[in-house]
Amino acid sequence: MPRLQPKFITFDCYGTLTKFRMDEVTRKHFADRIPAAQMDSFIKDFSAYRLDEVLGAWKPYSEVLDNAFGRTCKRHGVRYQEGDGLVFYYAVPTWGPHPDVIEPLKRVAKEFPLVILSNASDEQIQQNVALLEAPFHAVFTAEQAQSYKPRMQGFEYMLDQLGAKPEELLHVSSSFRYDLMTAYDLGITMKAWVNRGHEPPNPYYQYNEIPDIGGLPGLLGL
Repeated sequence: MPRLQPKFITFDCYGTLTKFRMDEVTRKHFADRIPAAQMDSFIKDFSAYRLDEVLGAWKPYSEVLDNAFGRTCKRHGVRYQEGDGLVFYYAVPTWGPHPDVIEPLKRVAKEFPLVILSNASDEQIQQNVALLEAPFHAVFTAEQAQSYKPRMQGFEYMLDQLGAKPEELLHVSSSFRYDLMTAYDLGITMKAWVNRGHEPPNPYYQYNEIPDIGGLPGLLGL
């Protein structure tokens, strides 16, 4: 087991630390409009459109969600109402952490400064961070960076704000597409993939795999 010694440990928030509940919100609030036989494919396409929406110039996250939902509705022939995306936007701050997160995170925070880089807006993220119950050195958002992951600008903004070099970070995420591919391209050599089943493994990106945040202290020799 490697013993990594980063200057900062940086995290993706939603999906990695906070349980991502877009699927649950879709099923709960739109079951009357989305036929049951289409629900799984609708949710899959909604995820794809959310990724597509963040690849261009920055726009408010409420617009990202509303645009992605509207495009998914169009693809599936489902009625869309202006502002539907706000259902998701206002749900995000209410989401709490995965059950494996709080205690290991507190343990690691005693030895290393913790940082979040999130695609959330400023008004969303602090409530989610409070539910993690661990002290964070810094929390950076796409709104502050004016760029969403997986684009490099957010990572570059974080590095500038921290005064750190890529090789001084350990970046922790459950997503290759949003985080670890970009981290690899930027020269962040210490990476941990939290295998929450969101994506298949891809050893090309040179990471340490852990099943949940409970595996993080071991990577750090704690």
